[in-house]
Amino acid sequence: MVLTRRGLALSAAAVMILSAALIAQKKDDKKQSDAQKKDTLDIVKITDGASAGQPMTNDFGLAWGREDYLKATNNKEYVPFTVTFDASKVTSGSTVALYWRVVAKDAGATATLTLPAAKKDDKDSKNKPAARYAYEDINFIPAGMGRLSRAITVGAGAYDVYVVLREQASTQKNAPAPKTSIIKQTITVPDFWSPDLATSSVIAASRIEPLNAPLSPNEQSERPYALGMMEIVPALDMKFTTKGELSIFMLIYNPKTDPMNKPDVTVEYNFYQKPAGAAEKFFNKTSPQVLNVTTLPAAFDMSLGHQLQTGQAVPLMSFPAGDYRLEIKVTDKLSTKSLTRDVNFTVTAG
Repeated sequence: MVLTRRGLALSAAAVMILSAALIAQKKDDKKQSDAQKKDTLDIVKITDGASAGQPMTNDFGLAWGREDYLKATNNKEYVPFTVTFDASKVTSGSTVALYWRVVAKDAGATATLTLPAAKKDDKDSKNKPAARYAYEDINFIPAGMGRLSRAITVGAGAYDVYVVLREQASTQKNAPAPKTSIIKQTITVPDFWSPDLATSSVIAASRIEPLNAPLSPNEQSERPYALGMMEIVPALDMKFTTKGELSIFMLIYNPKTDPMNKPDVTVEYNFYQKPAGAAEKFFNKTSPQVLNVTTLPAAFDMSLGHQLQTGQAVPLMSFPAGDYRLEIKVTDKLSTKSLTRDVNFTVTAG
């Protein structure tokens, strides 16, 4: 059976990851209050302790949702991630601090960022070399959100990511200590800068929304799944109802190109059922997606940095409730190379 599917109506050349701008324009460009500077120093010390093996508290039920990997610039990779927490447990003030630090597993890796406030105001560190991490940043944000996405930009390799969520410290005498959550997540960032055929993460979206204009660097830092003229809200639990659809987005890297700098790539989407206690079996498929000179915009030119994307939105009304595997096969006809990516998901009755 061949499924009908709704195209995502996204320009094949629209997605450009401007990670260099995100590094250059950090959130702490805005002056922090004295209270925020003190909170920053406290959070840095808490994270130092966690990285040294001290116990990690989790007053808000902070949890790692997912991360995704895309190609950035200057031999770096762009890694948006999402965390969740119980916002109802925030009891002090209307603002919380969100801090994230990325530590390379390879001790010889070079750092890209260090928080200016932590270096400037920590009197104990004046005669010490500044701590160096692969990435770190801090935001002071409204406490009413229970799901937050941010991003890092690093080279390929293995990293520990520390995420801290902390209430603002009270200025009242004998006030209780601010609630704090800290978690650690290990990630392995792939290398998209080799000449081999590769893809970004396959991002399954709860929805994909068009944007009227690209976001500013500050807006982008708070909405890292906004790519060009669209914004993806990634699914976290990979559960969808029969009344919904499975929306998929992915970038294809390093295909061979013809003299017009266009690729010739075919993408196949095959769905398999995974019955409990039984071997999986083929369920259905969509028509192959062809990306070449006959289907891409005339202005598409990979030598100019245009990125090749694929995506489909498949209605799930014909899917019986149960577990599934989507197999995505990418075939580069010019190089005769291919690869596959898998997406496991669950369909429940609508």
